Amino acid sequence: MRNEKCEHEMKVMEGAMAEKWIEIVIWVVISTSLMRNGSGTKECSFPAIFNLGDSNSDTGGISAAFGQAPPPNGITFFHSPHGRFSDGRLIIDFLANTFDLPFLSAYLDSVGSNFTHGANFATAGSTVRPQNTTRSQSGYSPISLDVQFQQFSDFKTRSNLLRKQGGVFKELLPKKEYFSQALYTFDIGQNDLTAGYKLNLTTEQVKAYIPDVLGQFSDVIKGVYGKGGRSFWIHNTGPLGCLPYMLDRYPMEPAQMDEFGCAKPFNEVAQYFNYKLKEAVEQLREELPEAAITYVDVYTVKYTLISDAQKYGFEHGVIACCGHGGIYNFDNKARCGATKRVNGKEIVIAKSCKDPSVRIIWDGIHYTEAANNWIFQQIVNGSFSYPPSPLKMACYGHSFIHPQ
Repeated sequence: MRNEKCEHEMKVMEGAMAEKWIEIVIWVVISTSLMRNGSGTKECSFPAIFNLGDSNSDTGGISAAFGQAPPPNGITFFHSPHGRFSDGRLIIDFLANTFDLPFLSAYLDSVGSNFTHGANFATAGSTVRPQNTTRSQSGYSPISLDVQFQQFSDFKTRSNLLRKQGGVFKELLPKKEYFSQALYTFDIGQNDLTAGYKLNLTTEQVKAYIPDVLGQFSDVIKGVYGKGGRSFWIHNTGPLGCLPYMLDRYPMEPAQMDEFGCAKPFNEVAQYFNYKLKEAVEQLREELPEAAITYVDVYTVKYTLISDAQKYGFEHGVIACCGHGGIYNFDNKARCGATKRVNGKEIVIAKSCKDPSVRIIWDGIHYTEAANNWIFQQIVNGSFSYPPSPLKMACYGHSFIHPQ
């Protein structure tokens, strides 16, 4: 009965998603035509970006709080560890570049930070729902989404007060009007799913608490809206079942694996989460009439890349570039950068592959700079967004065609 129920739910979701994709295609055709015909719609000019999320967009938060992500993280672009769990830049970095804005400084990083054009509240291991464990017990960050919102709220209040003092504060903090003019980006939820599996919950039990996760997510969006935020760019969660972290920790029977080496049950949970997230976004649009909320389907983009890696110039879809041992080059006890003392010397045993630029998965959990760049190039034009607004039109939301 449970399998029949699950299959029925998936068919319903697939049908609804198919209808939405037809609708999106129509919107893309219309919006592209209007832009070509000179509709007079101006591109959005975001003077700042405020990001909330997990390790997929953390630019140094968890490193500032608990110690730097070790080398070889950062080797491709920064040439040394730079607070990111990747060999280089993340999607949020490419996003900032699109608006000629500097990389976002982590809110928790007090060394060398400049918050003139925004701040990043994301930390690796963050969840939407606060976890009833410590970081040392579970690996999850104590800085859950509600805490990130509280930090943002405090940052906004203090920035406005401190800028009035002039001097260095005026140079390093955003202008008051930037908070209403900024783009608010969100990429979080993946860890809420893995948290359930770590507690040995079944897939059905994980799915059962997703509405509560998204209820708390919606509360934060409403909170930011209440603080003046109007433009939101929200990523759904990626294909969980394609990550070596999950494949190694929770091995599946061959029948539960797809032809690309991904675990179907985990991907189905991610798809269910995304389906419900999209519903939550639609509800938020009704409740927050002045908000421009764009839902971005990064799941489809990431799965497309992994499932057809060679077509796009990549190799080894579900094998980590930086790691140690096993069929996925991943060992949870010896993650990327892990060292071991041999003959009195500390040596790195979880090293980078020779060429990260042709690999998709960096360390078993996160993506390489090359993959992040490829993913960003697919989403920046709005092809995988709902409504199908390009990034530079994200201030219009569903009023993009006929902006007020």
